[in-house]
Amino acid sequence: MTTLTGQTHHSLIAGEPVPGTEGTIRAVDPALGAPTGPEFTLLGGDQVAAAARAADEAFAAYRRTSPEVRAAFLDSGADRIAEAGEEIVAAAMRETGLPEARLRGELARTTNQLRLFAKVVRAGDHHGVRIEPALPDRTPLPRPDLRRRTLPLGPVAVFGASNFPLAFSVAGGDTASALAAGCPVVFKAHNAHPATGLLVGTALSRAVADHGLPGGVFSLVFGPGTAVGQQLVTDPRIKAVGFTGSRGGGTALMATAAAREVPIPVYAEMSSVNPVFVLPSALTGDRDALADGFVTSLNGSAGQLCTAPGLLFVAEGPDGDDLVARISDRLTAATGQTMLTPGICSSRLEGEKRLAGITGVREVGHGRGGEGQNAPAPAVYTTDAATFAEAPGLAEEIFGAVCLVVRYGSADRLPTLVEGMEGQLTATVHLDAETDTGDGVRELFEALELRAGRILVNGWPTGVDVGDAMVHGGPFPATSDGRSTSVGSAAIERFLRPVVYQNVPAALQPAPVHADNPWNLARRVDGVHVPAEAEKDV
Repeated sequence: MTTLTGQTHHSLIAGEPVPGTEGTIRAVDPALGAPTGPEFTLLGGDQVAAAARAADEAFAAYRRTSPEVRAAFLDSGADRIAEAGEEIVAAAMRETGLPEARLRGELARTTNQLRLFAKVVRAGDHHGVRIEPALPDRTPLPRPDLRRRTLPLGPVAVFGASNFPLAFSVAGGDTASALAAGCPVVFKAHNAHPATGLLVGTALSRAVADHGLPGGVFSLVFGPGTAVGQQLVTDPRIKAVGFTGSRGGGTALMATAAAREVPIPVYAEMSSVNPVFVLPSALTGDRDALADGFVTSLNGSAGQLCTAPGLLFVAEGPDGDDLVARISDRLTAATGQTMLTPGICSSRLEGEKRLAGITGVREVGHGRGGEGQNAPAPAVYTTDAATFAEAPGLAEEIFGAVCLVVRYGSADRLPTLVEGMEGQLTATVHLDAETDTGDGVRELFEALELRAGRILVNGWPTGVDVGDAMVHGGPFPATSDGRSTSVGSAAIERFLRPVVYQNVPAALQPAPVHADNPWNLARRVDGVHVPAEAEKDV
């Protein structure tokens, strides 16, 4: 176990502590508004460059590792993090104000993600092997021998999220999927929870050493402001970026990456209001359950979840009035929870102030502020569909427990309202599964699938399952690239590119496409899926 209290700590470059030259930081306990924990030194430009160089030097050896070596490393990373779990959770509680139960769940999700990607590496589907054996007698032209697979891009810079100090942080989904792909990672730690980050980074670095991998496979860097992030994105040795955070931060990195002499992809998860549509048929059911579910989803973790529902569309009429009243009652009785940082709390309050100042918007429920600092009261506002359509600012994300209820007259208008919205991570529809199957509902779903990465029915968007089928992404500005996901096994695809080998002799063919199939991969041969163990002498 690593004890951090009462010392000065440093970044880890290729597994070694490196004292920074650009001053120090300390975390702030958001509930008290006071510094907490030890100091952490901040790296200078030359030191950040050294981390990128170490990653680049490690890439050649790491990308050649066998599936079993790479998978065993990921499993060991999960084990090491679990071993340090008590200290990690305690540090995260101090630095984020999040409750213990939430953080223990997030710790389990973090280790489970690493183990999921170990399974992905062993299964080998991500290699995407497609083989078309030579057809020398084909007319009018012979076909060459073609063998396709994917390659890792190279070193990846990953940025920690403020709202998930574990699952979207040092060993979170971006890091796990990049490492699984064969890409070394330089992780830019979030300065709001440095002790949590260092504990996890130390565990992951120990797993690198356990398996005799080059130290540069993983580095953890602390740096001042945005300078270190911008430097990493401009470093020619960095080949891709993973980011979870604000729209402004994500688009700044996108612009920097695009302006490079050799542009690189930025996979940024940014802004989403996750609209929920309650169809008239759903209002005839259990409105208490609807109100409870919505408030729980909105108010969980102080509304600081990327899938929190910030917009709720409810039909006009007595049943809709009743649902809004129940939601208002519940939020009015609720107490604010501590937000992650003073800055996030300030932005949340400014966002609510802007919303309340828009003509046609009125408050219908307001809770109580929590004890201590940075715990603003949850609130619910309402407007009509016409006002919503004419005021684009009403669809902007407010990061926190603030909701806007939009009252609509006819469900036929919902597709048009959706078409005027930006890209979203999620969209949810509450309906009667037996009766809501007509053309109008289908039109709504067709509009939603062009705006969201995940469409839910009769559920709530918070809570993202981690598995093979999940998509946690969506059209801009939900993410920078709506073709990708940052959660689930498909996240590995972001850090791979395809390459084909034409008429390459067997002695020079890499293992995934070799005629002998030494890694025992399932492959597509002549357009036919051939399971592992079944392929012979392709």
